[in-house]
Amino acid sequence: MSKSLWSALLSALLVFSSAFVAAEDPAADPAEQIRQFNASLNYQTGDVAVAAAHAVLHLGAGFRYLPPTDARRVLEQLWGNPPDDSVLGMLVPGDLEVTDERSWAVVLTYSDDGYVSDEDAAKINYSDMLKTMQEQTAAANEEREKAGYGAVTLVGWASPPRYDADKKKLHWAKELVFSGADQHTVNYDIRALGRGGYLSMNAVGGIGDLSYIQQGMGRVLNMVEFDAGYRYADFNDDTDKVAGYGLAALVGGVAAAKMGLFAKLGVLLLSLKKFAVLLIIGIAALLKRVFGKKDGNAG
Repeated sequence: MSKSLWSALLSALLVFSSAFVAAEDPAADPAEQIRQFNASLNYQTGDVAVAAAHAVLHLGAGFRYLPPTDARRVLEQLWGNPPDDSVLGMLVPGDLEVTDERSWAVVLTYSDDGYVSDEDAAKINYSDMLKTMQEQTAAANEEREKAGYGAVTLVGWASPPRYDADKKKLHWAKELVFSGADQHTVNYDIRALGRGGYLSMNAVGGIGDLSYIQQGMGRVLNMVEFDAGYRYADFNDDTDKVAGYGLAALVGGVAAAKMGLFAKLGVLLLSLKKFAVLLIIGIAALLKRVFGKKDGNAG
């Protein structure tokens, strides 16, 4: 799409959005509506228990936690991801709002597939794996487009996979391009291994903010502590369930069958504010759903 056509379309959508808000409430101020949305989010700080993962997050001053309901409002209503009831919450940098231009967040989910052996850690060829993942991502685009989310290209590693054998945490970042986007996206992933499964922490943001996100995820790596009895070292080979895959599957996405569409296909959709056209449509729908008049037709 040419820049002139893009600008014309964006301008038209901005007019549409303003008209939509005015029709819902002639006195409405879009900036005030966004402020109210941010104020409606119920952040938590300090030590936060994630019961479903048998873990605690020791949040520092740099992050806040959103519980599942609010996390899904941001992911699905504001950012346009498919519905996903496996979301256990979201970490948001303390100096940003989810509607800020440079905002990014960390989505939490948990797999109880069992103990994931790390015996293959030193044997994985991540260069070969990347080629396979690129092919799989391209092959999945037909499913994406049928679902209305557009095509995605996996450019490469934004940060190659690394495994901390002492902390039992695996992390890596992918650089992606979404169709219609004017910038690349980074999906930064952490897998914290426990006795009965693993906690997934998936960050999404703009590739231009990679260094900032890397710094933040470095802090996130140290936040997770599994409860006593649920740590990786507590594994009992005689009684405990063992996952049918190792570390390579966690990076390659083979083990994502319980997750939503984008998790299955290996990515999270970047905040719609990074995709200007979709933003206008998404914000209009968001304002109607969250702040529309409660007159029986409100969602």
